[in-house]
Amino acid sequence: MARKENHLLAAWIVALIATLGSLYFSEVMKFIPCELCWYQRIFMYPQVFLLAMAFVRKEFMIARYTLMLSIIGGTISSYHYLIQKVTFFRDTAPSCSIVPCTGDYLNWLGFITIPLLALIAFVSIGIISYQVIRMEKEGKYI
Repeated sequence: MARKENHLLAAWIVALIATLGSLYFSEVMKFIPCELCWYQRIFMYPQVFLLAMAFVRKEFMIARYTLMLSIIGGTISSYHYLIQKVTFFRDTAPSCSIVPCTGDYLNWLGFITIPLLALIAFVSIGIISYQVIRMEKEGKYI
């Protein structure tokens, strides 16, 4: 039986892995984050704390907020990925700060980049949050 608590826990795990991964890339691997990476962090990092508190306190309304944070963060990640991989977007991209947003520190299998990893995390949290919202509305799995 899928319980709402399990959904909050799963979303928290995704947010925690994404946050620790971004900190690993910047603090251990010494990859300097570009401006768009900072914006993505702004929308991911708080979710670790929000989801942890919501899980402990069984506050399922947090899903509305994590869904919105994930939609905004995912939109930024999508744009960031496009300017890295699609020539049209790369050529029209505004210049970022010291580190260009068009550069990619890692390029696994030719398409997996840091913004794509962030997008996967945002989409995962968004889907989980939507499921919690739907369960709340239907009154299921209380």
